[in-house]
Amino acid sequence: MEIGFIGLGNMGFHMARRLVEAGHQLVVSDTRPQAVRRLTDMGAQAAASPAEIADRVETVIASLPTPDIVNAVATGPGGVIEGQRVRRFVDTSTTGSAMAKRIFARLAERDIVQIDSPVSGGVTGAAKGTLAVMASGPRQEVSHIEPVLAVFGKVFVIGEQPGDGQTMKLANNFLSATAMAATAEAMVMGVKAGLDPRVMLDVINSGTGRNTATEHKFPKIILPRTFDLGFTNGLMIKDVKLCLSEAANLGVPMQVAEAVMRLLQQACEEVGADADLTTIVQPLEHRTGVEVRAK
Repeated sequence: MEIGFIGLGNMGFHMARRLVEAGHQLVVSDTRPQAVRRLTDMGAQAAASPAEIADRVETVIASLPTPDIVNAVATGPGGVIEGQRVRRFVDTSTTGSAMAKRIFARLAERDIVQIDSPVSGGVTGAAKGTLAVMASGPRQEVSHIEPVLAVFGKVFVIGEQPGDGQTMKLANNFLSATAMAATAEAMVMGVKAGLDPRVMLDVINSGTGRNTATEHKFPKIILPRTFDLGFTNGLMIKDVKLCLSEAANLGVPMQVAEAVMRLLQQACEEVGADADLTTIVQPLEHRTGVEVRAK
């Protein structure tokens, strides 16, 4: 299939690469020329703008960092909406349901269908093709591109309404952020008391406290002090803010999410918004005078 792909960052590069390797004819665009070259060296074709991509293919996929950037790429000047051939816009980014509905309505004015399809599983999942893909949109359109989405991982059809996939993604990322924040506090407490962090993780992962942070992020990234998960504090705080906004609109109180937000804000202020999400443990370490590292 001829496919356009916009956004070749940590996640987007691997997703686009897998499409090329699966035999799809890919046209790519990114604000960074070096990112485009990595894909053209593999056989993809380059385009100068989202509009140019949308002139050349019927299906355009995007993997972008923020809701405003997605909106601009989809509906702004030089955006997908100006393309003459495009029929569907598949957004794998995390934008929140309100923005997804806004883009859906705007594109519909030009007979372009938005398929909301955020993904979860991190850079490792994107590289291996093991992402959870949360698709929502008109069932016939979702079915049409489901084989393409399956290149990225396991496809879950969440619903037919615009924004359904986004709500699912926000619920997932809130839980992921909570696991990271809570595990940071638990591990720092144990290390401060003199416990071996690797023994702690072995116990937790054999018991009821097991979660994604104890299974992967702490043993593989924090204990060896690499801090290279590939997802930043700033991106996670964006996702948790979107979750809180969605919950407020639905009348759902989320006190745990508010506490997690405070810890993320602390990490952004003290370590940096562009720092890796796993550095959320560092402000706690600094306050207690310990480090959660392998002995």
